[in-house]
Amino acid sequence: MIPIRTMGLGMAAALLFGAAAHAQPPAPAPVSESDPYLWLEDVSSERALDWVRQWNSRTTSQLGALPGFRQTTDAIREVVDSRERIPYVEKQGKYFYNFWKDADHPRGVLRRTTPERYMTDAPQGAHWEVVLDVDRLARDENENWVWHGMDCLKPQAERCLFSLTRGGGDAHVVREFDTRGLHFVAGGFSLPEAKSDVNWVSRDRLLVATDFGPGSLTSSGYPRIVKEWQRGTPLQAAKLVFEGQPADISASGYADQYPGFNREFIVRSTSFFTNDMYYRHGGKLVKLDKPNSATAFTFKDQLLIRLRADWQAGNRRYLQGSLLSIAFSGFMAGKRDFTVLYEPDATRSLQSVSTTKNAVLLTELVNVRSQVQEWRMPKGKWERRTVSTPAYANVSISPLDYLESDDYFLIQNDFLTPASLHLGQVGSDQRRQLKSQPSFFDAAGLKVEQHFAIASDGTRIPYFAVMRKDVKFDGNNPTLLYGYGGFELSMKPSYSGILGRAWLEKGGVYVLSNIRGGGEFGPRWHEAALKEKRQVSYDDFIAVAEDLITRKITSPPHLGIMGGSLGGMLVSVAALQRPELFNAVVSQVPLADMKRYHRMLAGASWIDEYGDPDRPDEWAYISRYSPYHLLDKTRTYPPVFFTSSTRDDRVHPAHARKMVARMQEQGHPVLYWENMDGGHGGAVNGEQQARLYGMVYSFLWDRLK
Repeated sequence: MIPIRTMGLGMAAALLFGAAAHAQPPAPAPVSESDPYLWLEDVSSERALDWVRQWNSRTTSQLGALPGFRQTTDAIREVVDSRERIPYVEKQGKYFYNFWKDADHPRGVLRRTTPERYMTDAPQGAHWEVVLDVDRLARDENENWVWHGMDCLKPQAERCLFSLTRGGGDAHVVREFDTRGLHFVAGGFSLPEAKSDVNWVSRDRLLVATDFGPGSLTSSGYPRIVKEWQRGTPLQAAKLVFEGQPADISASGYADQYPGFNREFIVRSTSFFTNDMYYRHGGKLVKLDKPNSATAFTFKDQLLIRLRADWQAGNRRYLQGSLLSIAFSGFMAGKRDFTVLYEPDATRSLQSVSTTKNAVLLTELVNVRSQVQEWRMPKGKWERRTVSTPAYANVSISPLDYLESDDYFLIQNDFLTPASLHLGQVGSDQRRQLKSQPSFFDAAGLKVEQHFAIASDGTRIPYFAVMRKDVKFDGNNPTLLYGYGGFELSMKPSYSGILGRAWLEKGGVYVLSNIRGGGEFGPRWHEAALKEKRQVSYDDFIAVAEDLITRKITSPPHLGIMGGSLGGMLVSVAALQRPELFNAVVSQVPLADMKRYHRMLAGASWIDEYGDPDRPDEWAYISRYSPYHLLDKTRTYPPVFFTSSTRDDRVHPAHARKMVARMQEQGHPVLYWENMDGGHGGAVNGEQQARLYGMVYSFLWDRLK
């Protein structure tokens, strides 16, 4: 068989993987026999950064020389900087707040308007008042500020906690902001850079989990200590409320803000999927008697419990994936007479729960298609109603103001239909469309199909394929297969102007896989690929690839794969295990060195997902899906384009760096680009995003056309 990487390369591909070989960055020098590239884990050392700069220079010059690169990049830039996007908002006090980026504000502005103006004006015509200009703040303070979010004290929201990161990482500073005078509060609450979790109790009290100094963080790098901080006192004087263990993932505290239900809670995350919850009452902490795999939260006088495993409580067994409700006071007194608000089946799973003033809104997936339910208690007993939604749309719900209103925003879109924002109300199917996103690409000649691949164990694996209506099933269609498959996250149909402009309009086929490890069918779908069963997700992904080939939608010379983070590891493993199936791989901010992943940044928090490589019995199976250890110099692999970010403080950039170094050493075709700004998302402004995806789609089109 002719190696796939040599087929149909053309002049451009020869530039990438042949003629340019002499321009490679120098091979990294060994550090130790066990891992010669350990030095690349030193994120900001000059040696490592110089290596990154050389790779960046090589990759940008080579991909930038591809035909169509500039046009693709410019088209993407038009999408990400468009002023016609929907300005999504959240209500704080009497205003709607929106964070907005465009060509004039690459770092973005926090702005606000009144509900009346927002609901009557077109997005570009609404009157916005600037609350915080992050570009100006960065210039004034000579800092690389990136917006990280806000938390306001309800209901008036006159005081908010603003979070800002340096370069886009997860660690952030916190500053108190006065929304009346539009200024930071002099002498107000303020925290230095850390992965803090801070929540209001009252105007003068916070529950704070942050870096309190040596020994105050977990092995995952998150806070394990929660304190109560009183205004006007130094952080060092804050009162200890709770202290978790170093082996935990994190600890945090928050307060209910429902009128008349001022309850405080502490959440101790003992692993990524387990937690203990404590009710802080009368100066004492009372542990809630719930399964540690379940999550719990309150709705007025009710306690809602979402199960990740079957639970025998009282005289009944409740199924994994269910949502239960009970009076909070009754539960704390020992009662277990739950009302079941949701119970899954083989095709249905609960995706999200949100609340309005008088209702609980549930979003579910039925064969990976959205539906919505609402539950109310008009006479002290729960009543259910199904909300009318489009048959194939991806739907999400966002309450307008859960303390004061039964209105909610409903956002709907699909692969071919731009997002639209509607105002709905509990109890009614009548909705008012407020905003809609423009069409960024011509979808008239496109169609969407849902198919099912058959996995090695006989399980039906759904996937969506977006293609031209007149597509010829001759195996010659450039096809991009995307996957994730972990942490119970669901891959759902959604509209992407970038994908449309850079791929679909050119005639490319896009495929979204719903492999096990995700949450498309609830906890059971996720647990099917945990730890020693991780190979299941790779087999599912490969089964989808083979199904595409069997249907002659595409063939190996025209099939590429892409994924990010855990998905970056997914596509790396798939390419290493079945290289003959693929002709291009894009692995974004991936995990790769699974022997050391738990020792880098937040890696220790993912042991429940992957396993513990320090245990020989667990390393035995982890090693079989550790890309860094699967590389074989005697095998032929498709070209891989790795991307990462220097400022990513979640998945360490050394994962991608070390893969590139080892692939280069072994003579495999590889490219690398590391954004020396940005966090786990890989880009912090429109220019960076356009450049990144301009390179990605140019690489894919050149390989697969």
